[in-house]
Amino acid sequence: MTVLPILRYPDPGLKQRCEPVTAFNEHLERLADDLLDTMRHAPGVGITGGHVGRFFRIVVIELKPGEPRVYVNPQILSVSEERIVATEGSVSMPGVTEEIERPRAIRLSYQDLAGERHEAVMSGFEAVCMQHEIDQLDGIFWLQRLSRLKRDRVIKKFQKAGR
Repeated sequence: MTVLPILRYPDPGLKQRCEPVTAFNEHLERLADDLLDTMRHAPGVGITGGHVGRFFRIVVIELKPGEPRVYVNPQILSVSEERIVATEGSVSMPGVTEEIERPRAIRLSYQDLAGERHEAVMSGFEAVCMQHEIDQLDGIFWLQRLSRLKRDRVIKKFQKAGR
């Protein structure tokens, strides 16, 4: 397993849409392992192929230590009308966070590392994390979910910190 270099804001790769995974093999498993190591090293609770310049639709999330989960080709099928506000940030922009409002719950389809299809219902922080990572797979960096004022403030704070 390897810690991969993470693209840092404002790298244009962070706006690139990731391609669906079509090959379910040892290369995909190795990428998932490398993403987990990279995310833990960052540190973070979620990471995508796009964060490390591997533009494939793969997400690794670890909300509880020792319980990582891998989602390949995740797609949101439905969202709740109820909303939640949560603090978000990015491994590509360490040291800065801001509150973002999103649907409280989602229904999701995805594949596992063997290519088997699954559906899941997520709520609360888990749903927020998955929505954040799917945004990244779609080339939507989390700053785009902020008002112009908040976005400018976060960027200024990040630049001031010299990251």
